[in-house]
Amino acid sequence: MIHAFRLTRGHDLRKEIERYCEDHKIEAAVVLSSVGCLSRLKVRLAGGTEYKEYEQDFEIISVNGTLSKDGPHLHISVSGLKDDKGNELVIGGHLSEGCIVNTTAEIVLMELEDYSFSREYDKATGYKELVIKRK
Repeated sequence: MIHAFRLTRGHDLRKEIERYCEDHKIEAAVVLSSVGCLSRLKVRLAGGTEYKEYEQDFEIISVNGTLSKDGPHLHISVSGLKDDKGNELVIGGHLSEGCIVNTTAEIVLMELEDYSFSREYDKATGYKELVIKRK
């Protein structure tokens, strides 16, 4: 099943995606499409300990990942920063709470109704990792 919704100014992108999945009792889904803009960006970088936060206008290039009943694993890439020569940069990382929608964010999810996703601690990685079960 396909789900589509739009967020408006001031919404927290991650929280609202999570809320939508909870409200619709989605057990397993992926992000198909995402476009829009942010006024605030907060991402966790590779390595899992460092966060970067920015307050300025960003265009969402993509949000992708998996959504489970235990929460999402989402990454985001955005444009809007410039290097010291004025060239536009694309940056990204793990989508964290605190990414605030500027004017709009259009989200399309594909629910995988034949699957159940959960997250369980994996001692090899030190994180809760995706567990995929076919219903």
